Amino acid sequence: MEENVAKTDISRASRLSIAPMMDWTDRHCRFLHRQFSRNVLLYTEMVTAPALVRGGALYLLEHSPAEHPVALQLGGSDPDELAQAARLGAEAGYDEINLNVGCPSDRVQSGTFGAVLMKEPALVADCCAAMIAAQPREVTVKCRIGVDDQDPETVLPDFLDRFRQAGVTRVIIHARKAWLQGLSPKENRDVPPLDYDIVHKVKARFGDLHISVNGGIATLEDARAQLAAGLDGVMVGRAAYYNPAAILGPADRVIYGDDVPDRRAEDVVRAMLPYIEAHLAAGGRLHQVARHMLGLFAGRSGARGWRRVLSEGATRPGAGPELVEAALTQVAGVQVG
Repeated sequence: MEENVAKTDISRASRLSIAPMMDWTDRHCRFLHRQFSRNVLLYTEMVTAPALVRGGALYLLEHSPAEHPVALQLGGSDPDELAQAARLGAEAGYDEINLNVGCPSDRVQSGTFGAVLMKEPALVADCCAAMIAAQPREVTVKCRIGVDDQDPETVLPDFLDRFRQAGVTRVIIHARKAWLQGLSPKENRDVPPLDYDIVHKVKARFGDLHISVNGGIATLEDARAQLAAGLDGVMVGRAAYYNPAAILGPADRVIYGDDVPDRRAEDVVRAMLPYIEAHLAAGGRLHQVARHMLGLFAGRSGARGWRRVLSEGATRPGAGPELVEAALTQVAGVQVG
């Protein structure tokens, strides 16, 4: 098992984190994001506890030592099963185990986990306590401010108090309600209004809890503003995926105060080439990695050409690092060779 990042370092890393996003934040995406920032806390896609415990799908835990600090997000609602899954995650080398209490998809609801658990705070507390007792890594929770017709002013403080009593010390709050019926998961990311104020209120009330905010954070300046307002961390999702150079490139300097130059997209592309070669040598396909690289030059001259060369060529048999280098020639101002 790889040596894990200390809890104090994880707390510092969580000043900025990249949200778990289904079908996006796989191990290739996480490796790419790590090339931009050595500090930012990365999260896996949600992995269900039944898949690990009943299905034996331990391949879902595969990751590179280079990804650390990295957290495993679990979905489930059975305390014993979640405890076993958390133990497997710790044994696999993850630095943190996170419980999903925020995903509103129908598939997640049918499994009685995700945002529907906002209606069962006692069960969530039992799940957290079981996960904490089962293994040595820090257990965190990612939740919403409420679901459906719940009043966040009442529900959210009660939830946080139960988390705290169960032993949880760090929580990520998506600052929107989730509507479990009538809205798709995509609509649940945009339609319910953001309420950052309630997140700031509960931080003031639960000063001992490390609280990060998620939802609608579009720029690094937005993240800095939330930190300056008193929150302990900020979690960024789609903005970091679609334009990682803008969010992650300056992050080590701007968020963590490191005396380092901002990481440029072209430097990250070159850093990815050996990784791509190793992936192909192991039987992988270029598009499995390249699909996460399409937004690297967002907003720059030649970005469209970069995306076109990669998206059209990466799925072809035999496509390799030379295609990535060819795509790089499309970007203005980049020295190739």
